[in-house]
Amino acid sequence: MRSKGVLHADTEILVPFFDVDTMNVVWHGHYVKYLEVARCALLDKLGHNYTAMVESGFAWPVIDLQLRYVRGAVFGQTLNVRASLVEWENRLKINYLISDQHTGERLTRASTVQVAVDMSSREMLLASPKVFTDAVERMLP
Repeated sequence: MRSKGVLHADTEILVPFFDVDTMNVVWHGHYVKYLEVARCALLDKLGHNYTAMVESGFAWPVIDLQLRYVRGAVFGQTLNVRASLVEWENRLKINYLISDQHTGERLTRASTVQVAVDMSSREMLLASPKVFTDAVERMLP
């Protein structure tokens, strides 16, 4: 079963004309952009966004991305993109659900995995930095 996560952030996206192909369907590569918008909203909610990550001395590259398309989004459609925090102690794993804002119909499921890299040594860490885990723990119920 897919984990719903311990925290989530929802983002509304109105599909712009420049994101669709000649069939009026969102080109598959643009979904990654929508995930990024939702991921940034989740990190903002945690109080530890990309700016804070860099300031703390760590980069967080995406090392894995999974997408499952169910139905294509179309021009003018309002989407809800939910980013849910699933793992944070050893890596940052986020599950996503893209759905139609008005009907709730599921369009796409996705997940990303990011790992912390010490920016000074360029070494990948086997555990998330304390500054990040502390930010998550402050938000947990």
